[in-house]
Amino acid sequence: MEQMANLACEIERALDWQKQAKPDYAQEFLFRALYLLDLTLKLQTRFSRFKELTRLREVLLDYFWGGNQFRTTEESLRKYFSSFIFRARQRF
Repeated sequence: MEQMANLACEIERALDWQKQAKPDYAQEFLFRALYLLDLTLKLQTRFSRFKELTRLREVLLDYFWGGNQFRTTEESLRKYFSSFIFRARQRF
């Protein structure tokens, strides 16, 4: 949960910078998020989680660099990641 919350924070920052028309900064945070996601993928032993994380990676790449074939919105990404941030905050 904490790892996903960290990933969520990086994506939130990337979205914020993208909104402010600063693609270089957005890209840096996206790179960090992808790095965290790849580390998380390496640790997965359950197929269902692995499948979700690989789909998430695909959606992020499509949203930021692809043609947005999945029709992902900023709002949908924030909604998906907000639950991880919320749950991680509850633990402390």
